Amino acid sequence: MKQLTHYTSNFKKQKHPIVLVCDNITNAPNIGSLFRIADAFGLEKIIFCGENVSLGKRIKKTSRSTENYVNHQIETNIDDVIMRLKKDNYYLIALEITETSTELGKFQLDTNLPVALILGHESFGVAESVLEQMDAIVHINMFGNNSSMNVVQATSITLYELTKQLNS
Repeated sequence: MKQLTHYTSNFKKQKHPIVLVCDNITNAPNIGSLFRIADAFGLEKIIFCGENVSLGKRIKKTSRSTENYVNHQIETNIDDVIMRLKKDNYYLIALEITETSTELGKFQLDTNLPVALILGHESFGVAESVLEQMDAIVHINMFGNNSSMNVVQATSITLYELTKQLNS
């Protein structure tokens, strides 16, 4: 059995109508990995929001050069980004554990609108003021002692489920 590479696999390249919105995600390895995940899932674009977002050399180890071709931008204020996405008719989904969030495995993406997936700060999550503007809030069930997982792993799981639903 021969292992396939990205040159020899039969994966069909496709774009998904999903924008990843990252609010105050500043850890360089996380930023690099989010670029790589955005490429792997064929996302429309990544929008990094915040005052201290840096796309310097430290992201390159985890991004594997995907920052060179994944469409992305940096904005200061997430509220301006959300307002623009709403105006452009995006369905807004936050990835956060709340009292009313829906378990990802039970969430049904019942819309034909393009999707914006909102990710929060690595330590503090999605701000309450942002959560109030969402069309949906989803979470990943946790079965261990910890109440959260790394933003990149959680994003990967969520994008797998969303793209699976978009392709079915």
